[in-house]
Amino acid sequence: MFSLIKLRRVFTAFHEDSIISGYRHPRSSATDCVLSLFQLTNETFNVWTHFLPTWYFLWKLMTVLLMEDALYDAYTWPLLVFLFSCCVYPLASSCAHTFSTMSTCAHHICYFFDHGALSLYSLGTAISYSAYVFPDAWVNSTFHAYYIPVAVLNTILSTSLSCYSRQSPRLSKVLRILAFAYPYLFDNIPLFYRLFLCVGEGCTDNEANSIHVHHTLFAFLTGFLFATHLPERLAPGHFDYIGHSHQLVHVCAIIGTHFQMKAIEADMVLRQSQLLVTAPPITFNNTVGSSLVCVCISLGIICLYSLPLLYGSSETHSASAKGKKCKH
Repeated sequence: MFSLIKLRRVFTAFHEDSIISGYRHPRSSATDCVLSLFQLTNETFNVWTHFLPTWYFLWKLMTVLLMEDALYDAYTWPLLVFLFSCCVYPLASSCAHTFSTMSTCAHHICYFFDHGALSLYSLGTAISYSAYVFPDAWVNSTFHAYYIPVAVLNTILSTSLSCYSRQSPRLSKVLRILAFAYPYLFDNIPLFYRLFLCVGEGCTDNEANSIHVHHTLFAFLTGFLFATHLPERLAPGHFDYIGHSHQLVHVCAIIGTHFQMKAIEADMVLRQSQLLVTAPPITFNNTVGSSLVCVCISLGIICLYSLPLLYGSSETHSASAKGKKCKH
C-alpha cells in the first residue's frame, strides 16, 4: 500500500523533538499532501491511525441512528452526542496531519480544528457520563446539576487555551497538556469516585466497571506518551517513521475510546430502568443543544485565532508579488 520511498530530507519548519527525518516539504500543495499518505513519511501512520477508526465510529453512530425511534428517544441522545464526537476528533486529527505542511498558516489552522475537535470529544464524554455513568450516590446531587454547565465552560476554555498555546512556543507543550488534561480529569471525577473511592451502597458496581478500568488505563498511557515523547527521546532518529510517540498516542487513544464507548453502552443498558426514574430528565438543552453551543463558540474562537494568520499570510504574498514586479 505504501511506497517504499522514505523522505529523508530534513525540513525544519515543522520539526518535532527527536524526529530527525521523514518530513514533507513545508510548502506542499494539497495534492502533494494527499499523495504523501501513500509514501512512508513520519506523518503517514499518524494519519491512518485516526482516519481508519473514524469509519468505525461512524458505523457505530449510524447503527444507533438507524435504530427504531432512536432520534425520538431522549435516553439515546447522550450516546449519539458522544458517538458524534468520537467521529469528529479522529477525522479532524487525520486532516490536520494530512494538510498541515501546506504552509505555516495552514499548519496552525489545521491544528486549531484538531484542538477544537478534542474539546468537543471532552464534552461528549461529559454528556454521556452525566446520563449513564454517574454513581448512584451522586445522581441528582448538586454536583450533578452543575456538571454539564461546567463541562461546557471547560470545553470553551480548552479550545481557547490550546489555540493560544500555538502562539507561545516556550509554554506550548505545558499549555496544551493543561488544556486537555484538566477537562479530562473533571469529566472523570464521577467515574474515578465510582471505581476507586466509593464504598458501600450507591457505588454502582456492575459489569461496566471493568471496561471503564481498561479505558482509564489507556487514557493515562496516552497522556504519558504525549508528555514524555517516548520512545524516540531515548533513540532520536530510530523511530522517525514507525513507532514514535505520536503514533502510539493515536493508537492508545483509539483503543481507549473503544473501551469507553463499550463501557458507556453497558451502563446505558444495565441502568436504564433505574436512571429513567431517579436521574434528571435528559433534554435537548443538556445534550444536543449544549454541543451545538460549544461547536459554534469553538468555531468562533478558531476564527479569531485564524484571521490574523490569514491576514498576515495575504500581506506576505502581496509583498512578495510586489517585490517580483520591482525586479522586473
